[in-house]
Amino acid sequence: MNNLTNLVTYFETAFREEIKTIGQTVPQKLYEPVAYSLMIGGKRLRPALMLHAASMFTIPVDHVLSAAMAIEIFHNFTLLHDDIMDKADVRRGLPTVHKKYSDNVAILSGDAMCILAFKYFAKGNDARLHELLPLFTTTALEVCEGQQFDMDFETRDNVTVEEYLEMIRLKTAVLIAASLKIGALLANATQADADFLYEYGINIGLAFQLQDDLLDVYGDPDVFGKKKGGDICANKKTYLLLKALEESDPLTLQELDHWLSKSDFDAEQKITAVTAIYDKTGVREATRNLMRNYHNKALIALEKVALSANQKNTLVAFAGEVMERIK
Repeated sequence: MNNLTNLVTYFETAFREEIKTIGQTVPQKLYEPVAYSLMIGGKRLRPALMLHAASMFTIPVDHVLSAAMAIEIFHNFTLLHDDIMDKADVRRGLPTVHKKYSDNVAILSGDAMCILAFKYFAKGNDARLHELLPLFTTTALEVCEGQQFDMDFETRDNVTVEEYLEMIRLKTAVLIAASLKIGALLANATQADADFLYEYGINIGLAFQLQDDLLDVYGDPDVFGKKKGGDICANKKTYLLLKALEESDPLTLQELDHWLSKSDFDAEQKITAVTAIYDKTGVREATRNLMRNYHNKALIALEKVALSANQKNTLVAFAGEVMERIK
């Protein structure tokens, strides 16, 4: 079983049984919100990648299931606290934990999720825990660092493209990369192969987040279930905005600054105007070009993994799917 779709289904089935157990744990006022947060669902991308990395090296996927659950619990913990910080009311079509319960409940349940992630990570991994725990803890801290940088950018007017790329590396890419590396190491892969998979994951993670930036502006809401232009309305520092600020001539920059400074505006009018500036400055194609660069780097790293081409086909296909979410 190494197709990512099959692995997502396998993981989802096992994970939901585990979530039921978590939800019945006492005190329920602590654990029920945890179970609710985890049951909301999601792509389950990170655990599926971990399971696949293990299967590439011929270890049965159930041998790394607890570590995969740890990665998914930690990821959802970050989303739960992000929702509090962003004052978000809805996630995946359902009320966020802090809206359904309260801020205090969400904070404490989020804390419990973070600790549960480490509990599941340690489960069944005694032989390699001394080696893998530093990687997991470093990754967890890096995700928090990325979130802090993202928050800092909200009040800064001088964010550079390089700073933004480092922020998304920390906030998004490192957890994808660590999922692959941990899966490989649990399957007794060599350090070199695990490192190459990590490099693949970093580059695919960067491409993935850049694609999300594009989808917010150019994606089809009916296909992706997301209203267009949310980042534009919020003046969110995305690669597209920062690149447009770099590439604009003085008149275009003046127009862009006008929209960035307006606190009272018609949303559709602002989205249309800023999108036109993105088109004019060529940032859509610049974003695609950067994604292609990361895609190529990912495939170069994957090529170095000492396995047959057939064993690496799923990750090659996944890299292609990341690129094709929007054309």
